[in-house]
Amino acid sequence: MEPPVVSSDADLATLACGGDRRAFDELVIRHKMRLFRLARGYVGNNDDAYDVVQEAFVAAWLALPRYKPTKEFLPWLRTITLNKCRDFARRRAVRWRILRIFASEEARPLFSREWDIDAEQEADEAKLARLDQAIAGLPSFYKEPLLLVSIQGLSHKAAADQLNTTAKAIEMRLRRAKQKLAVELSDLIQEG
Repeated sequence: MEPPVVSSDADLATLACGGDRRAFDELVIRHKMRLFRLARGYVGNNDDAYDVVQEAFVAAWLALPRYKPTKEFLPWLRTITLNKCRDFARRRAVRWRILRIFASEEARPLFSREWDIDAEQEADEAKLARLDQAIAGLPSFYKEPLLLVSIQGLSHKAAADQLNTTAKAIEMRLRRAKQKLAVELSDLIQEG
């Protein structure tokens, strides 16, 4: 059986709502990298972002009976992904509290990292990791607009619609997020 020949998200979403797994798979293929970038910016690393996106797509599949095909599909997926990111952040905070309670000795790396990369690549990776962690460490109030506008490429209005606020509020939150990142990463900014 041939896959459906449909070009719009709306048509695919309608088919998926009717139980067409291939239509949903096509939506996954179309949007997985966009949602991965959003999740990675939120949680701060690839592995956790991959898990969050998988959870988001599973939740989307299960929520299809409640999806209204008159609404745009990608913003609906983004909302689910943001909710899964928030869930992840709450779970991580609880895990850290528990670890701090039960930790009786200094934390040691569980695995040694042996990579065949040069010092320049390692320094670049360290800077990117610091940026990822700084973004992940922002309060969601600032992080979400930053990710939607800077990573997802949404306009201020589209981000405002996604977060149920105004474009002016998005602009203010972006400015403050960038200020917080500038303070957090001031040593990297001065280097580079």
